[in-house]
Formats: sequence, structure tokens, C-alpha cells
Amino acid sequence: MEEREEKETKPLRQDSAGSHMRRNNPKKGFLEMMLRPIQWLKMLSDELHWSFVLGVVIVYGISQGFGVGLSRVSTQYYMKDEQKVQPSQAQVLIGIIHIPWIVKPLWGLLTDVVPILGYRRRPYFVFAGFLGVTSMLILSLHKNLHLAFALLSLVAGSAGIAIADVAIDACVTQHTISHPSLAGDMQSLCGLSSSIGALIGFSLSGFFVHLVGAKGVFGLLSIPASLVVLVGILLRETHMRNFAYKRVREKFVDASKAMWTTLKCRDVWRPCLYMYLSLALGLHIHEGMFYWYTDAKEGPSFSQEVVGSIFSVGAVGSLFGVLLYQNLLKSHPFRDILFWSQLLYGTSGLLDLVLVLRINLKLGMPDYFFVVIDEAVSRMIGRIKWMPFLVLSSKLCPTGIEGTFFALIMSIDHIGLLSSAWSGGLVLHMLKVTRTKFDNLWIAIVIRSLLRLIPIGFLFLIPRSDPNLSILPSEMLRTKTGNDIVEPENVEMASLVNSI
Repeated sequence: MEEREEKETKPLRQDSAGSHMRRNNPKKGFLEMMLRPIQWLKMLSDELHWSFVLGVVIVYGISQGFGVGLSRVSTQYYMKDEQKVQPSQAQVLIGIIHIPWIVKPLWGLLTDVVPILGYRRRPYFVFAGFLGVTSMLILSLHKNLHLAFALLSLVAGSAGIAIADVAIDACVTQHTISHPSLAGDMQSLCGLSSSIGALIGFSLSGFFVHLVGAKGVFGLLSIPASLVVLVGILLRETHMRNFAYKRVREKFVDASKAMWTTLKCRDVWRPCLYMYLSLALGLHIHEGMFYWYTDAKEGPSFSQEVVGSIFSVGAVGSLFGVLLYQNLLKSHPFRDILFWSQLLYGTSGLLDLVLVLRINLKLGMPDYFFVVIDEAVSRMIGRIKWMPFLVLSSKLCPTGIEGTFFALIMSIDHIGLLSSAWSGGLVLHMLKVTRTKFDNLWIAIVIRSLLRLIPIGFLFLIPRSDPNLSILPSEMLRTKTGNDIVEPENVEMASLVNSI
């Protein structure tokens, strides 16, 4: 008995001695802390194969995070300085650029049921990369490119990113099934890659636009796209032999019927309707604000570097919103979080009103300082509002078509964002907000803030249930081979993957 007690206490003594040595040797403790991420990546590479880890870092971190961070600022300056479009036109055009994300279920079905040369993922990475490289080089090298062809190239570049996103999502899902104990590590890898990449991209975007111009930045964006091609070449994937291509149509029909049956369920279409209304009534007027930011006469005349730094601070605010939700809010009912976040989302929009009416200068607050606070607060609240949507969406997916149906819900959300962008462009046009005239911009801000409060009246569409419990009827959660109920995966960290 005494021997067993001695054995049990021995590890404790060793741990105590180890911690004591680390306290006495702070350099060693710092070195261990610096090496921990490398050891973590090595562990994931050993368990999941290095090509998968590299693929996640390239697609989420470099292509989506860093690439999207660079492209957002360069696209805005390209529309303003190269194509000379009005703010209302730019608002509509940038909405069109994101249309490939609306058809994500189509990309998902293709990668799932239509293998190419015996592979289900690798050819799609190669195609997505070549699409991105080609479109970015056309924008960069072609002089006086017509607006229609420029828009087509931007849409093609967006499609390349969306296809690569769907393909890597499928890889993550496959590894989650085969290595369920590493699901959290994979989500953390995705989220951290995207967050760090976006932060670096936004931080450098203004500097690069100032240094080489918007078209030069498009040329640089061909590098992340070419790395996606490298993922398609290096990724380890099982080769499929003798695939029955005759059954592809049958699989498409079966998946479509299953999705339609699920959408007709009352517990599914009501939350989907609320998510659409909440996003569509957000009324984006980002381009009007951007043109005002950079106007030398009526606005603060921010430089490219300053605009990029503002967006990078917004990325930090977005990440902070995720951490707040993850640590403090995720156990609260959906309705409670959405009520307060929607209320704060509407009222925080009035900060732009203070800025446009120059009230901040009367209070002695510089424009840059006020804009940075506005961007950080707005992004943080917007992310807190978005997080319950992601969790709720994951709980609306029936067994058997989880990935495709989740992509369908995300496409509904993107339709809401597209509606918001186009309606915002219409409002800017009706109020005659142009490249040099911003007299009525404050009215657009007031309209936007009021519309953001309307979704509060539709909160009855959101279930009042515990966020940790299932929402779908039990028959939709049963597997085909038995009666075990499958709980949907928790995907809070997945929000970082597509948007900071």
C-alpha cells in the first residue's frame, strides 16, 4: 500500500520539480513556449499527413486570409481609381463578385460525387488555382481593361477561392471523421491560419497599393493562387478506380430531394428566414464610406496605408468578438444573444453618423482615432452576431447530407449579404451620393441603423432551446444503419475561416 502511494505521488513530485526548474530558468520556459506551436504542427503532420496541414495553411491562411485581406483594399481602389465608378455602382459590382460563394452547394456536390481522373479533391485544387492565377494576371497586365471583363476576372478569382474553400472543407470533414479526437485541433488550425493571414493581409494591403498600385497588387495575388495549385499536386488522396459516372445524376437528384425535404421542415426554414432577413436588412454602404474616407475635400482624406491599417484593426476586433463568444456567450440561448447583438449592431452604426457630421472633431477626437474605434467595435459586434448563426446552422443539418446542407445554409446567408449590398447601392444612388458629393451620406447611415433594428421583431423565428441541444426532429438525426442519434458538430471556430 505504501509502495503504491509512493508511486502515485512520484509524478506529482516530478511535475513540481519541473515547474520549479522552469521558474528558476525563465529562458528554458520561454523556449518551450516558442517551440510549442511547432510541436503542435508536427503532431498534426504525423497524425494527418504533412500535405493536409500544408493545404490548410495555404488555403485558409494564404489564399483566403492573406489573399482576401490584400484583395479587399486593392479592389476598392481599383474600382475607384482605375474604373472610375460611382460608390453606388461599386457597391453593386462588389456584391456580384461574391456570387460564386452563393453557389457553394454546387461546388460541394461536384467535389463529392464527380471525381476527376480518380481523385475527388486534388483536381479541384488545381483548377481553382489556375482560375485564380489567370484572372489575377489578366487584371494586372491588361491596360484599359473594360469594366465588364474586369468584373468577369474578379468573379473568376472569387470562384477560385470558393472552390478551394469547399475542397479543403471536405478534407477537414474527412479527417474529422477518421480522427475525431483531433477535430478541435483542426478547427483551431483553420481559424488561426485564417486569422493570422487576414491580419497580415490587411496590415500590408495599404502599403502595397501605395507602392505598386491596385493592379500591381492583383499581380501579387497570383502567388497565393499558384500555391493552391501546389496543394492539388502534393495532397495525399486515395485514388478511386472504376468510378460509376452513370450514377452521378442519380446522386445529384437524391441530394437535391433530401435538401428540399429538410428545408420544408418548420424547425429549419424559420431560422433560415431569420438569418436571411437579419443579413439583408443590414444595408451595406461600405463603398460610400470608403469614398468619403479618401475624399480630400469633404472627408478625412485617408491614405492607402491608413485605410489598410483601419481594416487590420477591424480584423483584431472581429477576432476579439469570436473569443468573447467562445468563452462567455456560447452557452446562452440563441434568442438572447441575437437580441442584444442586433440591438448593439444597429446603435453602433450611428458612430458613422458622428464621423460624417464631424461631431468627433468638435469633441476633440481625431478622425483616425475615431474611425479605428468605430471599425473595431462594429466588427466585434458583427462577429458576435454571426457566431450564433454558424452554430445554429450546424444544428440544422440532417444526417447524411451534413456538408452539402451546411453549404446551402451558408449560400442563403450570402444571398442575404448580396441583397444588403445591392439595396445599399440603390440607397446611395437615390440619395445622389457620388464620387465627390456626400451631402446625403448621413441619411443613408440613419436608414441603415434603423433597418438593422427591424430583425429584432422577427426573433420569434429563432428557437428558444438550449444551444447545446439538438433542434431537428429525432427522425432527421438518425443514421441510415441504426437508431443512434447523431449530434451535429460544434463549429464555433469555423467562423474565422471565411471572413475577418
